[in-house]
Amino acid sequence: MKPSLSFAAVLLLGASVAVSAQPLPKGTALKPPADAGAQPDVPVDLMKAVTKRLSADDFEGRAPSTAVEPKVLDYIIAQFKAAGLQPGNKGEWLQPVPTVEITGGNYTPLKVGAQSFAFGTDYVAASYRVTPKAEVRDSELVFVGYGINAPELGWNDYAGLDMKGKTAVILVNDPDYADEGEQGLFKGRRMTYYGRWTYKFEEAARQGATAALIVHDTFPAAYGWNVVNSSWTGAQYSVQKPNDGMDQTVANGWVQKPVAEAILKAAGKDLASLTKAAQTKGFKPVPLGLKVSFGFDNTIRRSTSNNVVGVLPGTTRPDEVVLYSAHWDHLGHCAPQGGKPQDGICNGAVDNADGVAAMTALAKMNAEAGPAARSQVFVALTLEESGLLGSEYYGANPIYPLDHTVGGVNMDALLPAGRARSYTQTGGDKSELGDLYLKALAARGLTDVAEDHPERGGYYRSDHFSLAKRGVPMFNVERSSDLASGGTAAGEKAAQDYTDNRYHAPADEYSDDWDWSGIAQDVELFYDLGRTLADGTMWPNWRQGDEFRAIRDKACAAATKGCNTK
Repeated sequence: MKPSLSFAAVLLLGASVAVSAQPLPKGTALKPPADAGAQPDVPVDLMKAVTKRLSADDFEGRAPSTAVEPKVLDYIIAQFKAAGLQPGNKGEWLQPVPTVEITGGNYTPLKVGAQSFAFGTDYVAASYRVTPKAEVRDSELVFVGYGINAPELGWNDYAGLDMKGKTAVILVNDPDYADEGEQGLFKGRRMTYYGRWTYKFEEAARQGATAALIVHDTFPAAYGWNVVNSSWTGAQYSVQKPNDGMDQTVANGWVQKPVAEAILKAAGKDLASLTKAAQTKGFKPVPLGLKVSFGFDNTIRRSTSNNVVGVLPGTTRPDEVVLYSAHWDHLGHCAPQGGKPQDGICNGAVDNADGVAAMTALAKMNAEAGPAARSQVFVALTLEESGLLGSEYYGANPIYPLDHTVGGVNMDALLPAGRARSYTQTGGDKSELGDLYLKALAARGLTDVAEDHPERGGYYRSDHFSLAKRGVPMFNVERSSDLASGGTAAGEKAAQDYTDNRYHAPADEYSDDWDWSGIAQDVELFYDLGRTLADGTMWPNWRQGDEFRAIRDKACAAATKGCNTK
């Protein structure tokens, strides 16, 4: 789920702080942590073996809910057992994840008054309601600015409005996205969760809207209409819910910016003027005096995949949990690449066989070190590539209560390259976990550097996010491109090569020639971060004003023990 990869973006971990620092001078020795003698050695040979096996051709690219899934699960369970884990789901290794696939078809044009707009070229739409047909008929259009309701910021684009029966027209990103710095109410150029399209559709549903249409604009979206079109014209996946998603909008969609301009012009409004007004606190929604109609059929397929869950029980506080996660799934069979018609398997060696291998290595290291005070839970997640669904299901149906989950570490797409001089963080200054991160870097003679492209919202695009949005602080730190050998030129070259030639392609295969030193460095850091939480008494929270702070505060206030004991 990482459509644009820099070196830093090919390994993901969960929330942190963004404290700028300069890279070490070239030639500076990289120190081990002060307590390196207490840390077990990283089992690199184990990581090689696990990555090689999970990305082998006979695992067929690890597509969920296919005939190959049981073989993949059996292998992961065997590795978890060998590493010293116990079954983590009430004596069982698996957590079933029921999902639904909905594919739209027979789309009608989107009609507003006398105007008619074509599916694909002008608009796209889908539904998360499990019904054979989605139909929006004569629904009143309301321009709701950025579609944000953020009580902690005193901001509500839906203020005073009953959205029942109405369709929300919503701007992409958040109000201060054009600012160069990060000083605005919504952190300026750095995207917040309120800027993500997922949030906008969720909030429209909470407001009772019949439908929601986001206005696509390439710069604030950070991708072109081609990306929207390809993502929204095929199957859409979601976790099965008891109510079949009937609490969602009838339809969610996108319209091209010129389409939105034409609709607003017909309403006697100007998109540019309304956009400027929507960037000011106190903006009120604007009814457009127009009605929209469109619809489509749904083909529905239900299936079940599985998360794999193991645990190392804690000693003195076993009901308090530190979570480690990595997704096991990949794309399965895919289009051949590079003139090799026989190779139509997306093996996913980097994405994310080596993340599962790193998590297995961490399990082994923690087992060798002996039990921690808190329990440590290791989850190999499914359906990340289908929209973070394995982690979404775990977050909505946690095996270990979220108000008893201290925090966690997520591993996703660790690039095989050299050790780095510095690390970076996605998401900015979000949680108190960042204090542990900076301390761990300092002990290694490493520094923290600024995140590349914070406007892309990378923090919200990997499995840690499913826990974060429910209040659980998650580490999200990444090796920077400044390698100890070769500097930024070597790091950027390695990242670009992976992005251009291997990402989501058959060429993402294991090689005996991989450089594992950087991945080993990651695992050393991950071990420190997780073990410090597991042996400590800290209950980290989000920074004041963060979009997830109120969720954690509410959960902790209602908790029995857990984070209520801090």
